[in-house]
Amino acid sequence: MPILTDSSVASDWTEPDEVARPVVAYGMASKMVGSFELDMHCHAKGQIMLVQRGALSCRVEGGLWIVPPRSAVWIPGGALHAIKATGTLEGYSAFVAAGIDAGLPQRCSTVSVTPLLRELLFRAASLPLLYDEDGVNSRLIAVLLDEIAAAKVEDLHLPMPVDPRLGALADLMMASPSDRGSLEGWAERAGMSERTLGRLISRETGMSFGRWRQQLGVMLAVQWLAGGASIQQVAADLGYESVPSFVTMFRKTLGTSPGRYMAERHAGRNARSSPW
Repeated sequence: MPILTDSSVASDWTEPDEVARPVVAYGMASKMVGSFELDMHCHAKGQIMLVQRGALSCRVEGGLWIVPPRSAVWIPGGALHAIKATGTLEGYSAFVAAGIDAGLPQRCSTVSVTPLLRELLFRAASLPLLYDEDGVNSRLIAVLLDEIAAAKVEDLHLPMPVDPRLGALADLMMASPSDRGSLEGWAERAGMSERTLGRLISRETGMSFGRWRQQLGVMLAVQWLAGGASIQQVAADLGYESVPSFVTMFRKTLGTSPGRYMAERHAGRNARSSPW
């Protein structure tokens, strides 16, 4: 995934699966404006990607994860995944060899990042590619693995249906998030009854249609806000008639307002600076 590395050092990229070390870490940066994507790919090693600036989304079969600043996504080894970056991206990525019994997550998940985990990833990324595995380096790697295993899972996951009809419908909804159509209207587009759509969505995602669409809105909002969009712009792009309505939905889902949520993820900003 050299595209996530600054162009000045892209030529130095080494496929992490080919490096004979239990953990291989890199700094990642992109000065690209807007967004870019990495198509479906996988690594034998598990991967954690910490975002300090910008936002990432990670899609695997059956799920979509959003990674705002000061969060990370864990991707188990062998999992096919696609990555999309929004805004100017900065962060760190570490690859963990398969077979390490450190209590690491078995499924893809978005996790919160403690200051210690962030510093450990920074230190690991500063090591030589073939670092000495004894002494201080071995202790650094051991603590890093402990911190990854202990990281708190965040509610930034959207279950994605695998039924082809629902998948096509989900793609339409993600492409037109401002469309506030009813369950009946979306069922008609999918060529099925309202009852059938509701039953399938519940079976495949564990959510009602309304709850799934609300979670989609929150996920997109976090991604857009992290990319630099204003709260007013996000509310409009999600089809809300007013900013307070959007803020109420966001607060009910994530427990805080969008302004405070993002302020907590940007160093130097005061969480009280925004009325929203």
